[in-house]
Amino acid sequence: MRNRAVLSAALLLTIASGSAPAYALTQDELVAKIEAAGYSKVSDIKSTAEGMTATAIKDGKQVHLVIDSSGQIKQRD
Repeated sequence: MRNRAVLSAALLLTIASGSAPAYALTQDELVAKIEAAGYSKVSDIKSTAEGMTATAIKDGKQVHLVIDSSGQIKQRD
């Protein structure tokens, strides 16, 4: 019972702080986040050990992205 209360409190703090992890996003929310960062034609979304990965277009070029557990979007070379 005590563990459940601690986990519930931790979840509420995470939500209240606005730092919900990327895995908590739906696929549509993840696509919207990537598009808001300036990418288009988001596809091939997968969950990996690195986080979520995706392919997208930026500045007319195809790029590979990694979205980590904090929600940061990084281009992979």
